[in-house]
Amino acid sequence: MEKKSEYRRFSEEEYETLSQVLQHRRDVRGNRFSKEKIPEEQVQKILQAAIWAPSVGFSQPWEFVLVTDSVVRREIHDSFEEENEKAAALFHEERNDLYQQLKLEGILESPLNVAVFYRPSEKPVLGQTTMEEMGKYSVVCAIQNMWLAARALNIGMGWVSILDPKKVKSILDVPQDRELIGYMCLGYVDYFLPEPELLRLNWEKRKQLESLIHREKYGC
Repeated sequence: MEKKSEYRRFSEEEYETLSQVLQHRRDVRGNRFSKEKIPEEQVQKILQAAIWAPSVGFSQPWEFVLVTDSVVRREIHDSFEEENEKAAALFHEERNDLYQQLKLEGILESPLNVAVFYRPSEKPVLGQTTMEEMGKYSVVCAIQNMWLAARALNIGMGWVSILDPKKVKSILDVPQDRELIGYMCLGYVDYFLPEPELLRLNWEKRKQLESLIHREKYGC
């Protein structure tokens, strides 16, 4: 008969620390990063946190490409510029003016870029047979772990989503079956904003928890 080991219990103080990390995580833009290099030990801690994430069927479908080369990052940035021009056209009047003022990435300014890819399994994955997208969701969990670990280490991280995934894969010479899930910029910052930038700029308002909860059935 298997003997149950004592499981790890956390204190209220430890929960409060986690709560502070959650509340003070920020999507860091290029105008916040310093040029200070992140020590390899800290990079490894962030990546280790990523692979501690939950994954459907324990498939661990994530892969990471670390990018520091300035020429490669310039090619990625060119893709951003092209896609950003298209995106700006979707916003009108005062929103377009604000959009044009936003610094939406830190590809060149941050000392480290990390492209995070989903690698599909060649065999059926437990729990993914009905909801195929669960594999990609697992990679998103890994990215969230990276973000929280980085913030706990006082390292900024920003997610660049205004990119052409096919171009990024081509630039990084990634196999065709991989799928880009996130392109992250990491580095030390001058300071962390006390609240999300888009909230401060009134781009959107924060949703209240009670407005998002339904009990038993939707609408209840």
